[in-house]
Amino acid sequence: MEAMPETLPRLRMDLDFMPSPVADRPGLLIRDPYRYTDATLIVPPGLVQCLQFFDGVQTDQDLRAALVELTGDLRVGGVVEHLRQTLSEAGFVHDRVYESLRADRHALFAEAQRREASHAGMAYPEEPEALRATLGGYMAEAAAAPLAGLTGIAAPHISPEGGYRTYAAAYGALGQEYKDRVFVILGTSHYGEPERFGLTVKPFVTPLGQTRTERELVERLAADAGDAVKLEDYCQAVEHSIEFQVVFLQHLFGSDIRILPVLCGSFAHSIRAGRPEDDANVQRFFGALGETAAREGERLFWVLGIDMAHMGRRYGDPFAARVGEGAMEEVARADRRRIGLLEDGDAAGFWAAVQENGDVLKWCGSAPLYTFLKAVPAARARLLGYEQWNIDEQSAVSFGALAFEKR
Repeated sequence: MEAMPETLPRLRMDLDFMPSPVADRPGLLIRDPYRYTDATLIVPPGLVQCLQFFDGVQTDQDLRAALVELTGDLRVGGVVEHLRQTLSEAGFVHDRVYESLRADRHALFAEAQRREASHAGMAYPEEPEALRATLGGYMAEAAAAPLAGLTGIAAPHISPEGGYRTYAAAYGALGQEYKDRVFVILGTSHYGEPERFGLTVKPFVTPLGQTRTERELVERLAADAGDAVKLEDYCQAVEHSIEFQVVFLQHLFGSDIRILPVLCGSFAHSIRAGRPEDDANVQRFFGALGETAAREGERLFWVLGIDMAHMGRRYGDPFAARVGEGAMEEVARADRRRIGLLEDGDAAGFWAAVQENGDVLKWCGSAPLYTFLKAVPAARARLLGYEQWNIDEQSAVSFGALAFEKR
């Protein structure tokens, strides 16, 4: 008796998908940026097109028929079952395995007393002395003297190894007079909900020590902003855009810096039409953060963890992006047009530029930048450094160092 067809589970679309970097194992590399699982899979080229059948609608028989047509071999049942089982065990499809992994990780973070370093030993050294030496080498690249009278800076969140000159340009602007400020760190939320802001009261821990998170400010902001905020957002556990800024700030000012960490979800809906504040929750957050800025005044110092354009095959473009060549030269010109609007403090003009062609530049720092301009409307940017970096042979990212003054 022939078995009834079974619907295949839906593949998670919040995974990282990229060409395999392993020379003798070509195919599609899949990994989980949320770290619900540590699994990394490389799907061989011949099976990559089979992933489209994991959509929650098509069945194992649909996949089997496609494989028979593709290979001309009727004995593909084992391949179908192996692929389904492998994806499930890795936590890469929407099923009970994934739901259990997700619930466990969220519960662990919610119950934790501290936000542990997530990228130590990968993006930067995990041994304190090695980290201090590395950061000291980076900061030796700072070309200018510290600047007085700043209200904030923007620095990259690209891997420090790739963007150390621009990190140095941003953090080189800070002298010891900023040491005792509360650093409001607005970071890009790569994995959070659009039009939402992720907060945590947990202190951040890095190899350099433990910060002091300003619980009272966090809780008041969460209360004032209501549904705009996700308190103890799990994305804080895995996001690098704030962690990298914490490491540089600790290197400059000591481990026990005071911080207010805010992850800014993308304003994806507003890229198509309208303004971010047309969403009532976003407007409420802008108002609450602006009130915090006005009330606390120079007690605060603003730090934005942002990158700019993301171009090339890794980011869905039909061309290879190489720094200093072809399309990336036009990207540099377009980036500088947007930076010019930040220099003018023109929030409306900046957002209109982001909206052009559906943000063809894919600036992942646009939400923190716009949030800052709305909270501190008197801020004007000064460009301190700009770079592009090939994150792989066919994809490039641009980023800059900005200093903000009130004018």
